Amino acid sequence: MNMERALDTLKTQGYKYTGKREKMVKIFANEDRYLTAKEVLEEMQEEYPGLSVDTIYRNLSLFEKLGIIEGTEWEGERRYRLHCGGDHHHHHLICKECGKTKRLNLCPMNALLGEPDDFKITGHKFEIYGYCHQCEPEQAGTEKG
Repeated sequence: MNMERALDTLKTQGYKYTGKREKMVKIFANEDRYLTAKEVLEEMQEEYPGLSVDTIYRNLSLFEKLGIIEGTEWEGERRYRLHCGGDHHHHHLICKECGKTKRLNLCPMNALLGEPDDFKITGHKFEIYGYCHQCEPEQAGTEKG
């Protein structure tokens, strides 16, 4: 998803187009990684010094509901990134250091389960965590943080 499509989604769903919402979308559009609510707030505070974390969370929740961003639980904290867009089912490789993601265009669930008898799968989540080339630990086998 790009910034224009994200803002258009807000408008077509009947939500106000505000400077704060535009700024939030711009932050996600400029980052190719998962961000915490705190990181989004820090990016916005120079332009909106009185902005509360509650406002950030309300908008993150709205953006996720509208499919503008996607969220994940990671190390006990919810993190968000701009939605990849498209309807093609996929998963992500996620760098534990910088939060950058790489699209994985196959589904391990197919190999694990196939179509189970007497159960209809309606959704699942599969993410692989590790380190991107730039953040890879210096010594093989060294685990960060």
